[in-house]
Amino acid sequence: MTQTIFIDGAVGTTGLEIAERLSGRSEFTMVALPDAQRKDLAARREAINDSDFVILCLPDDAAREAVALVDNDRTRIIDASTAYRTADGWAYGFAEFREGQRDAIANARYVSNPGCYPTGFLALIAPLIASGLLPADWPYVMNAVSGYSGGGKALIERFAAEPDIGFRSYGLNLDHKHMPEMKVHAGLAHDVIFAPSVIRAFRGMLVEVPLHLGAMGSVRTEELLQELSAFYADSKIISVLDGSALPELLISEHDAPTDRLELFVCGNVGGYHARLIARLDNLGKGASGAAVQNLNIMAGLDETAGLRL
Repeated sequence: MTQTIFIDGAVGTTGLEIAERLSGRSEFTMVALPDAQRKDLAARREAINDSDFVILCLPDDAAREAVALVDNDRTRIIDASTAYRTADGWAYGFAEFREGQRDAIANARYVSNPGCYPTGFLALIAPLIASGLLPADWPYVMNAVSGYSGGGKALIERFAAEPDIGFRSYGLNLDHKHMPEMKVHAGLAHDVIFAPSVIRAFRGMLVEVPLHLGAMGSVRTEELLQELSAFYADSKIISVLDGSALPELLISEHDAPTDRLELFVCGNVGGYHARLIARLDNLGKGASGAAVQNLNIMAGLDETAGLRL
């Protein structure tokens, strides 16, 4: 028996990529509204309550409005906005980053999709804090660069209209909507100092956490690599590599879509300086791929079904 899915916000970048991953899936039947009714409140209410699963690809306020339209005890929600990522009653939709999270997603009615930057940060840091190798009370710093599709329609149009832009740094007031979920879900004592930027590439992302291990204590790079490798050993999506010998890590302007997440542990001779780096597709594991993975888990299916691996 197929299950019905309604994507509210289906014409945005994230919604379109989710639909692509679900196309041809016999387990699901898509519920769609005519263009003239996409913003009609009554039509959306009916579609939401008639569906087994609803995936929200909306701004925060619109996502909250959509959740308020649910008037049954059956419809299950995956929200791709920031609205519920630290909210009580919502499972955080990152199955791999801590023990028991996959079961929490499978049994949840409401699941919040992680942010793209936090996906890289938490994949690197959360297991190391949970294992005791890294301290929770350290002032962590994260440098990150993303393709411009992460900024949505407005930024995509800006990069098209201003071809001289090669690099855009932002969040210069040291405030960003992704910061609370990084602090909460990693169990940190302090906010992360977050330096995000955008480059002239449609998709792709590098998230880096530099660590002065020598100032932290006796832990060395090799131990971090061993812990992350063991933690993600069974994952079909996340891979861990020793990046110390790599000459460079690249994002291409024309990178193909992927739902993989690669983690690199780089260290100097002696291992007392480290660079932890995550490479992912901000529209893949950072958005649409994660939503489809969460849907698969909630529906009791192979969690990699439909993903681009």
